[in-house]
Order: sequence, then C-alpha cells, then structure tokens
Amino acid sequence: MASVKNFKKEINYILSDIIEECYICQLTGDDKVSDKADKIINEAITTFDDIIVRLHEKNVDNKKKHYQSIRAELSEKSDKMMKKIEKLTV
Repeated sequence: MASVKNFKKEINYILSDIIEECYICQLTGDDKVSDKADKIINEAITTFDDIIVRLHEKNVDNKKKHYQSIRAELSEKSDKMMKKIEKLTV
C-alpha cells in the first residue's frame, strides 16, 4: 500500500460506487426495491465509518498486517453489498 491517503480514497471510491448503484436501483425499481436499497446505503455508510475508525487506530503493533486486515474486511463487505444489489436488479 502506497499511503494511507490513497487507501482512504480507495475506500471512498468503492463505497460511493455501491451507494450510486443503490440510487440507480431506487430510480428504476418500486418501493420494495427502494427500501432494500436504503438498507444497503446505510450499511455502506456504517462500513465506511467503521473502517475509517480502524484505519486511524494508533496502538497497532504491525501496521502492514493491520492495513491488510482492513483491506480484506473492505473487500468482504463490499462483495456482500454488491451481491445484495445484484439481487435487487434481477
């Protein structure tokens, strides 16, 4: 990882794409789809907040492993959210 600044940009980019997909689902779907998309948006915002808090932890023994675990968590959660979005569009 090059820098924390670039990692923050990557986190923001990934989660904002998920939120954008939810907005598209809301525009093209009915009320039921809209409600489910709202839940995914809230999940993305909560994930963003949690990851940023973890990113700024000061008492970390091994920063490289710490950042790798954050990246793995981001990947796992974003994949789950994208699968939920795919179910909305089908």
